[in-house]
Amino acid sequence: MNSKSSTQLRCLAECAVFIALALALSYLKIPLGFTFGGFGGSIDLVMIPLILAAFRWGLGWGLGAGLIFGTLKFFFAGGSAVNWQSMLLDYSVAYMFVGFAGLIKRDPDRMWLAALIGCFGRFVIHFISGITIYAEYMYDIFGLPMTNVWVYSALYNASYMLPNTVIAVLVCLLLEKPLHKFLYQDKLA
Repeated sequence: MNSKSSTQLRCLAECAVFIALALALSYLKIPLGFTFGGFGGSIDLVMIPLILAAFRWGLGWGLGAGLIFGTLKFFFAGGSAVNWQSMLLDYSVAYMFVGFAGLIKRDPDRMWLAALIGCFGRFVIHFISGITIYAEYMYDIFGLPMTNVWVYSALYNASYMLPNTVIAVLVCLLLEKPLHKFLYQDKLA
């Protein structure tokens, strides 16, 4: 086996492990959305393995891992959607955008920035879903009457994405040093 195909096989295997880890972590969550009349949203650790995959192997692998994870999460981890468009946006595409963390591929001491970029990418897709699909279901949030769909979507999605982003950035900061050899080298032997 040549070096290029060996590296591709390693990418595929590692991304599969990261996807499986993210799927396992998706069962450990703190639900938030239903507490104030919304449709979902939770605090969990699922983005961290996806960020690690993207940071280690780059944008293409990160986008692919996120897309596959998001689709699997919908079908196997209690996904709910009002229509097929919300399934695509809130699961497949939203988690695919976590793969934008791969823009900061193996850049020493900047995994936190990769996490921030990936989390922001997911937030943008949820925000778009909120203003296009969920606008007709607008509820009062935090006791405030919602009349502007842009404000509604921003507040609703920030209610769970902001804590998820803070957690992801902090965990990535904590993991960068212990995982240094793994993150920055192709050969671990």
